[in-house]
Amino acid sequence: MPTTQNIIGFLLLSVVIILVPGPSVLFAIGRALVLGTRAALISVFGNALGVGIQILIVALGLGVLIQQSPDVFFVIKVLGALMIGYLGLKAIWQRKKIDLGGSDLLPSGKTVLSESVVVGITNAKTLVFFIAALPSFVDPSAGNPSAQMLVLGALFLIIGISSDSVYAIAAGKARHWLGGSEKRLANFQGIGGLALALLGLYMLLDALLQ
Repeated sequence: MPTTQNIIGFLLLSVVIILVPGPSVLFAIGRALVLGTRAALISVFGNALGVGIQILIVALGLGVLIQQSPDVFFVIKVLGALMIGYLGLKAIWQRKKIDLGGSDLLPSGKTVLSESVVVGITNAKTLVFFIAALPSFVDPSAGNPSAQMLVLGALFLIIGISSDSVYAIAAGKARHWLGGSEKRLANFQGIGGLALALLGLYMLLDALLQ
């Protein structure tokens, strides 16, 4: 187990990183505006599952290999940007297909989950954070370093899921409150899709220009 001091330090750093709106927060909000609260919460958990895979990779020592291979890291960043951009453009394209009584038009929970896992795995922001921060809060004298990093990563996921869920629920409530007509709901879906598309574009430019 990590020392109490290391846990507190990592938690404080995690809170700062998580509360500053980044790809995960904007993704949760965009999905809520596009698909509603339930799908947004599924997206939050799917994204967390993908991030959890990142944590496992870093804890097992593969994170250093990714960090030392610019080409691999570049591909991860580009794939993440393209995935989010695709979901945004898809939402914009399908915004006029909304039927207030037709939930069958929404993607299945399995589809939403799988898409979100991909977004989580390719989130370069969290990958960089884990590579930099997790080893820094490990105390070699306290036991297995990999186990310590997994514990710290689990704490990060708990905070992240809680925070992103609040954003998703709030955005979902706003969508429900203002989406009393098909036209307004279509507009909201378009706004959510645009937000995702712009986020994907920003992430793509960030990857290309670095």
